[in-house]
Amino acid sequence: MKTLSKKDFLNNSFLIYGAGKSGLSTLKFLNKDKVDLFDDNKLSLKNFRKKAISKKKILKKEYDYIILSPGIDKKKCSLKSFLKKNEKKIITDLDIFYLFNKKNISITITGTNGKSTVSKLIFDIIKKEKKDVRLVGNFGLPILSESKISLKTIFVIEASSYQLEYSKFFRSKFNLILNISTDHLERHGNLNNYINAKLKIFKNTSSKDYGFIDDDKKILKRISKFKNNFICKIIKKKSFYDRISKVSNPYFKTQGSHQNLAFIFKLFNYFKVKKGNILKVINNFRGLKFRQQIIFKKNNLVIINDSKATSFSSSEDIIKQYKNIFWVVGGIPKKGDRFLLNKNYYKFLNAYIYGNNLNFFKNQFRKKISYQTFHNLDKATKKALIDIKKNKYTKNKTLLFSPSAASFDMFKNFEVRGEKFNNIIKRSRKNLI
Repeated sequence: MKTLSKKDFLNNSFLIYGAGKSGLSTLKFLNKDKVDLFDDNKLSLKNFRKKAISKKKILKKEYDYIILSPGIDKKKCSLKSFLKKNEKKIITDLDIFYLFNKKNISITITGTNGKSTVSKLIFDIIKKEKKDVRLVGNFGLPILSESKISLKTIFVIEASSYQLEYSKFFRSKFNLILNISTDHLERHGNLNNYINAKLKIFKNTSSKDYGFIDDDKKILKRISKFKNNFICKIIKKKSFYDRISKVSNPYFKTQGSHQNLAFIFKLFNYFKVKKGNILKVINNFRGLKFRQQIIFKKNNLVIINDSKATSFSSSEDIIKQYKNIFWVVGGIPKKGDRFLLNKNYYKFLNAYIYGNNLNFFKNQFRKKISYQTFHNLDKATKKALIDIKKNKYTKNKTLLFSPSAASFDMFKNFEVRGEKFNNIIKRSRKNLI
């Protein structure tokens, strides 16, 4: 496949597969005649009839490039045979972004847990320095939706494994892989494939680019094939203990958040930003909704909405920071996920399992922690509140909503799920201790 250039981009034909935010921003960006739009859900195409094309017509056409939205699983979608035949033509909006913004500084963040928080912190720190900075990608606006871009514009990009998996040309000046734990195996098949998708962030780097990598054997043993492609920096939080010890924000009390903060401190060694200014942004950071978010704190009770947690690994870090936890958990389990929390924490946990996958969680918790089961989130949360009230002499109680599973069994996404939990708590406010 020849290297993509602006000339190729302007003169060739494209199929955009996926009419979500990414696909539609790509359609608007291209704004040319030789572009077709397709989605497995026909209703998504109803407002784009001039660009929409049927599967039957696609199979009769030849495209120079196929722009695949990250939400499309090329092995399970309706065009899987067509995509397999045209594998070399598949690109992403990340690739097109790079084509048009090669000279801009970009900072790309990936990993399993904490990507959005780290991306937002980096964005806030650069913005405080009065720089033209944009937050785009998996968190923030679609990467092709930005306008009024100059050579001084800095991009902070959160990149998921789905986005990186399909990319071919994308390149970034600064590349951060925060951490890797079992996730998205229903898409990638196994942990090895998942890690390789993340490592594609280094595929096109040069000796002038930087890679910031977690001190994790799973990652380190796989980067040897890229070792001459970038300047490699291994992140160890103990190297930044003096700065982390000055972080007073309770949002960053977990060991995982300390490790992620170490990435930020290391990154800004390469920018002229005062350490005091970095700490000021971190300590004033209010946190992102549904990510270990404290929504109530009074009379020995803390209520945390961690709806974003979609695997056991993403819940375990917060569990380790609290005692007397009434844990509301449930949803669609991630393939290959296991409850591996150290048994020293079992005595602090009482689980309230809800949803359509009760047996999975029961099998994971059996002979480890006590649990009760419920048909829905409302009933599980209300029972947890009742039990909290019964334990009125127990100090420092925590109601933790950290589902450790995907939301799609009962909710559109983790945001809707998080709002549902918030509403349950609001209705129960009078009865809170």
